[in-house]
Amino acid sequence: MEGELQKRFGLNLRAYRVEKKLSQEKFAELIGVHRTYMGGVERGERNLTLKSAERIAARIDVDPLELLRPPAPPATPAK
Repeated sequence: MEGELQKRFGLNLRAYRVEKKLSQEKFAELIGVHRTYMGGVERGERNLTLKSAERIAARIDVDPLELLRPPAPPATPAK
């Protein structure tokens, strides 16, 4: 599906940001981009170059491939 990697990257990036309890604005500042650009990345609207993806991953100390992996399925509650 077209744009699937962009969306996956954005979802994984957002999950990382939320896990770290960072606002989108603070996270964008950490990465060195504007908040509105970060919003576009998280929504999968920005067509990142591989170089940009690597730079973002390096800034947050994450393997770029981790940001491209399919999200883990939600955990099912124990019965």
